[in-house]
Amino acid sequence: MTRQHFERLVEEALQTIPKRFRDAMQNVAVVVEDDPAPALLDDMEIEPGDTLYGLYQGTPLPERGWTEAQRLPDRITIFQRPIEEDAEDEDDMFAIVAETVIHEFGHYFGLSEEEIGEIEERYWRGEDQDS
Repeated sequence: MTRQHFERLVEEALQTIPKRFRDAMQNVAVVVEDDPAPALLDDMEIEPGDTLYGLYQGTPLPERGWTEAQRLPDRITIFQRPIEEDAEDEDDMFAIVAETVIHEFGHYFGLSEEEIGEIEERYWRGEDQDS
């Protein structure tokens, strides 16, 4: 899949984030890279054979102070190759991208892994999360 096509999948996935969260997302750069660097996988203690689909880098919203008004954007990286390798088809690829985007923005909002998991489950059940 071309980078441009994959980036369109990421853009579509961003639109699946509930509106109340999309409206609160500010100063976040979402980028696509081929693969996570081996040093990153080592730093995160990801076992050989496992990989990373996405990564949030920044300060979660609840941890910010008033002095952080002028800051560089937080960054969410989506790694194309691991997603392509694990997806069975384009629909599955979109599902992986959407879940990864939701997961990484969960970190941006300072949610715990448990809270993010609950949001992902509601997303896949098709429950309205805008209310």
